[in-house]
Amino acid sequence: MARSRKNSRDGFKDKSAPELDQQIVDLARVTRVMAGGKRMRFRACVVIGDKKGRVGWAVAKGADVTIAVNKANTKAKKRMIKVKFTDDTIPHQVTVKFGAAQVLLKPAVRGTGIIAGGSVRSVLELLGIPNVYGKILGRTGNKINNVQATFKALTSFKYPVKEEAAAPVKTDELKDEGLRERDLEHEEELEKEQEKLLKKSGLEDDLIKGGIILNPGFKK
Repeated sequence: MARSRKNSRDGFKDKSAPELDQQIVDLARVTRVMAGGKRMRFRACVVIGDKKGRVGWAVAKGADVTIAVNKANTKAKKRMIKVKFTDDTIPHQVTVKFGAAQVLLKPAVRGTGIIAGGSVRSVLELLGIPNVYGKILGRTGNKINNVQATFKALTSFKYPVKEEAAAPVKTDELKDEGLRERDLEHEEELEKEQEKLLKKSGLEDDLIKGGIILNPGFKK
């Protein structure tokens, strides 16, 4: 029987498999007037995300639709942002304006899902946030501006500071005072135990006769 040789590439992972989901938000044909005539190209606005809190977007042009989308995808990977979720939603309500576009994002309770439309919904779905309200308040139909307004809103969240960082400075002083009180109580207990031992051994009378007073309230 011929021995089976292990392929050195058995553990190789296919890096071509897409790790990020992408969505084409806007695709348009643009022309440019040149010396020899008009040159036609394609412009693509792509949004990518892992649906785990990371999302990015970019706009690119190319002679073909595929070239434009691939260029936008490559640029979007370099411009990704990370958004933290609070109770499966955004931390607070925010309204952001970019140019003529205006976007409102509002937190929602669990089980609500993503309630939004247009390019705002595309960004929130690829972000992977479970529950959120989104609305386009601007009258413009420019999808690229709406995407930029959505990203500006996602990067404007403010998260609460931990209580540990805001602890009062006087805690150390209070601890020192507590330790001093404990030391005084411990010394008093030791003195009482010493008096009891002297009484049992009969040395207390000898010390009093010698002029040593153990109890401050004792009078000769």
